[in-house]
Amino acid sequence: MLGDAAKRKQYDEMRRLGAYGGFGGASPFGAGHPGGSNARRGGRPGPAPGPGMQGGNPAGGNSFRFEDFDVGGLGGLGDLFSSMFGNGAQPGGRAAGPERGQSVETTLDVPFRTAALGGKVPIELEVTEQCPTCHGNGGAPGATFKTCPECNGRGVVSLGQGGFAVTRTCPVCLGRGRVPSQRCPTCNGVGEVRSRKKMLITVPPGADTGSKVRLRGQGGKGADGGPAGDIVINFQVAPDRFFRRDGLDVLATVPLNIAQATLGSRISVRTIAGKKVAIRIPAGTAAGKRFRVPGQGIEKEGRRGDMIVDVTINVPAKLTEEQEKMMRDFADAGGMKY
Repeated sequence: MLGDAAKRKQYDEMRRLGAYGGFGGASPFGAGHPGGSNARRGGRPGPAPGPGMQGGNPAGGNSFRFEDFDVGGLGGLGDLFSSMFGNGAQPGGRAAGPERGQSVETTLDVPFRTAALGGKVPIELEVTEQCPTCHGNGGAPGATFKTCPECNGRGVVSLGQGGFAVTRTCPVCLGRGRVPSQRCPTCNGVGEVRSRKKMLITVPPGADTGSKVRLRGQGGKGADGGPAGDIVINFQVAPDRFFRRDGLDVLATVPLNIAQATLGSRISVRTIAGKKVAIRIPAGTAAGKRFRVPGQGIEKEGRRGDMIVDVTINVPAKLTEEQEKMMRDFADAGGMKY
C-alpha cells in the first residue's frame, strides 16, 4: 500500500506533522508513538498548541478527526486514509451513497455443436434480489418506522480507537437510518433474499473454451439505489465423440475397410451442421490421408472454416474361411509371405 510513492509521501507528511506538533502536541497514533501526547522525539516537549487547537484537537474536543486537517494541499487526512484503504470509505466502513451490486461469475458447460453453431443453454444461478415482502425496507407488512436510535438516522456509526474515528455501517438499521417496529418475516429485516434464478444463455457461434458473455444488470442488487451488478458467464466447451476443432476448421475421423481403401469408393460424411456430403476415396488410399470439404467448418465474424476428414483403415480381427482364402490368394498373387 505504501509502496506507492505519492501515498508514501502523504503518509510521511502526516507523521511529520504529528511528530513536530502539527496536531497541537497530540499524535494521531496515540501516546507512545512519535509525536505522542507529551513529547517530541528524544523526549523533548513539543510546541504549544496553536490557535484553535486547544487540547490537541482543532475543534477543541478530545478526539482526533481526519477531515479537520489538510496535509500540504493534499486534502484532509480522511482523504489520505480513504485512498489508502480504497473504495473512498473510512477503514472498516462502506462508501456513502449508492453502491454497485455484486457481480456473479460462473462457468457454463456448453455442448460442442452448440458452441460451434450458436444456440441457447439453460443455467440456474443463485443471486441476491430485493425481498418481495418488504421491498427492501426490512419491515413487516404494516410496520411503522422510527429513526434508528443507534446512529440517530445517519446510517453509520463512528468508533473511536487510539485517537482515530472509524466509520462503519450501522449494524442496527443496516445503513437505512430507520428501524421498523417489526422485522420482515421473509428476510429478517435484511431487505434482500438469496434466490435461484433460471436463465437461457445465448451462446454466440464459434464460442470456445474461455469465451465469456456479460449480462449487465443481472447480478446482485445495488445498495442505496445503486445499479445492480453483472453476471459473467465463462464457457467450457464439452468434447464431441465425432468432431474436433482446430481454429475454425472442424476435424472428423472416418474408418475405411481394406476393400474401400484398396479399390476406392464413395463415402457419405455428416457435417457439423448435420448436412451429409459425399467424398470420393481414390484407390490405394493409405491410413492418415486427409480430405478437405471447403466451407463446412465453423463460421465466426464473417469467416468460415473447412471440414477436414481423416481416414483410418480398419483391419478385421477375425475372418471367415472364405475371406481368409481370398486373402491368401491375394497374398500369393502378389508374392507376399505370411
